Amino acid sequence: MRRLGILTGGGDVPGLNVVIKTVCARALDSGVEVLGLCKGWKGIVSVQPDDPESRARFTVELDSGRVRAIDRFGGTMLHSSRTNPGDMREKDIPSHLDPSRWEPDADGRRDLTDHVIANLEALGIDALVVTGGDDTLGYAATLHAAGFPVIGVPKTMDNDVWGTDYCLGFSTAVTRSIELIHQLRTPAGSHERISIIELFGRNSGATALYTGLLGGVDRVLLPEIPFDAAKIAELLAADQDRNSSHYAVCVISEGAFHTGGEIVEGGEEDAYGHRKLGGIGAWLAKDI
Repeated sequence: MRRLGILTGGGDVPGLNVVIKTVCARALDSGVEVLGLCKGWKGIVSVQPDDPESRARFTVELDSGRVRAIDRFGGTMLHSSRTNPGDMREKDIPSHLDPSRWEPDADGRRDLTDHVIANLEALGIDALVVTGGDDTLGYAATLHAAGFPVIGVPKTMDNDVWGTDYCLGFSTAVTRSIELIHQLRTPAGSHERISIIELFGRNSGATALYTGLLGGVDRVLLPEIPFDAAKIAELLAADQDRNSSHYAVCVISEGAFHTGGEIVEGGEEDAYGHRKLGGIGAWLAKDI
């Protein structure tokens, strides 16, 4: 192998720069060059390998000097995006590409995987390291199935990448959520309130569950188990009465929903067909 590519996609978490630095250290020690691909899958779709200006915008040569101190900072030096080259909307295809090159599906979306592989090969990349969550790695699997070698590094605050036990970002998400809950206990007790804390988690309640257990909250509501709002109100009222400071805390995952109801979401679908979640906490609060 002569050159390894690396990109990060989806949300940013602490640890991404550590992955980049670690991959570079191992590759460079083995005599393999490392090319960083900027802006996730959007960058490899958008780059024009024969255009120096485009290459400078969407790629960066990674050497030991460039990555030496990046692990001191969170986020990703390569930046990120939510782009799905295998299912692209016409409006998301870069202007220098002709959408008619690809046959649209029933929803008007196009698969640009052949273009992605052509760009990777034009950049001299022999294999690709992809750090991301379920969506980012989902397309990485598509690319691998199409014949391009890919190594996946699971990263998601939801800890919901299939086939993995632990994902980058999960630990930080839980510890920061616990810190927030502890900070809310004082005003909750001072005003004798029931606090509803909504945490992320579309289809997986791992973050809410671990946060609830480790943070010692009264109730946790997960996407995996529909809840009865009236019953939850009754339980939280009892929790509040039992507490000497007369308050209670409930953690609810953003993907949770009540029996007979639906997940609360809105806005336009993103590149992976997801609409924005959020609001179930406020909905529950009205019933309590």
